[in-house]
Amino acid sequence: MSTDKKRMGLQLRSLNQTAKEYSRYGSTTHKQVYIYGRLDTGPTEFVNNFGMAWGMGGWLLFPFLQRIGSKAAQKLRARVAVELKTTFASSYAKEVSLAEALQLDAISAYGKRTTGAKYLINPNKGQAHD
Repeated sequence: MSTDKKRMGLQLRSLNQTAKEYSRYGSTTHKQVYIYGRLDTGPTEFVNNFGMAWGMGGWLLFPFLQRIGSKAAQKLRARVAVELKTTFASSYAKEVSLAEALQLDAISAYGKRTTGAKYLINPNKGQAHD
């Protein structure tokens, strides 16, 4: 069982340790899981060991930024810019040009959607600069 599948059950076990009375429905404390990224496009599965007070939802960046408005979104962009090499640092398995990104071997590699194997497509790579 994956860590993600265990997490909500562990939360419930922790909450039940301080419960005043037994409930066959588990804790009344709401537990929430957000799914983002979707590297694994298979079915989302849960082991039903976390009670009945829970929710699951998707999370997408651009709808969130639209919802919070331009002023709040700009504040978040500024934070990312300041923390680009720390909190928001990213690494890439390979940097490829647009032409390289269209090669079958590259498509096969980045099409696997595996963690730690991001490709950076740099449209300027290999271009002559004045």
